[in-house]
Amino acid sequence: MIGSASASAAPAVRPALSPPLVSIVLPTYNERERIAECIDALMSVMRANRIDGEVIVVDDNSPDGTASIAESLTTQYPVRVIRRTGKLGLGSAVRAGFAAAAGTVLGVMDADLSHPPNLLPRLLHALETGADFAVGSRYVPGGGTRDWPLGRWILSRLACLTARPLTPVRDATSGVFLIRRDVLRGVRMSTRGFKIGLELLVRSKARVVVEVPYMFVGRSAGQSKLTVAEMLGYLCQLAELAHWRWHRRRRLGVRSIGRFQEPGS
Repeated sequence: MIGSASASAAPAVRPALSPPLVSIVLPTYNERERIAECIDALMSVMRANRIDGEVIVVDDNSPDGTASIAESLTTQYPVRVIRRTGKLGLGSAVRAGFAAAAGTVLGVMDADLSHPPNLLPRLLHALETGADFAVGSRYVPGGGTRDWPLGRWILSRLACLTARPLTPVRDATSGVFLIRRDVLRGVRMSTRGFKIGLELLVRSKARVVVEVPYMFVGRSAGQSKLTVAEMLGYLCQLAELAHWRWHRRRRLGVRSIGRFQEPGS
């Protein structure tokens, strides 16, 4: 089994030689206002559900001291911090976190609590019941957004719609997901990709993908990282993925790759 629904408290620290089940990567840049709260909440959810996990913070040289705050929690929780020399981008941050991770299940969440930590057991349950890739989704029944500017919501929906030729996943730009490590073997991830979840949906070997509904909450602290350059980068990412997939289909001689499973089916 991948996860258990037991509410009993799990040990704070796992045996030294035992790898964790799940590794959650938190890419950060100037998240000092929420990073400690996010890690506390993640660890509370893991303990309550007896999930053996670790958190890997990948910080892009935040001038506000985000990395130092995260490091102050490493004696209390199974947390590791990777300090990078500059603002190198989300895609390379996730790659660095995955490379350092020990878990058999790898995941990504935002550190600003816009992704609720209590979503983790439901994502794990999706893997436990047969999925290779579980995506937290705002745009399936039961999901939604709150405290988000209308302009950001419109941009998000447009981004998801433009990704539909590449994947049937309705929230292909989601920033919260879990994936089995074994379906990433041999997969080359682009460090330029702003939406790393979309990158993996297209490039990974996942055969069954499930969307798990959740409520996205707009950030109440810090500033949004979305820029015009990142929006243009997303369009370039779509073009690159479309080119890659077209060549792969020609090489394999197949009409489709992978299978999508409706939530709850």
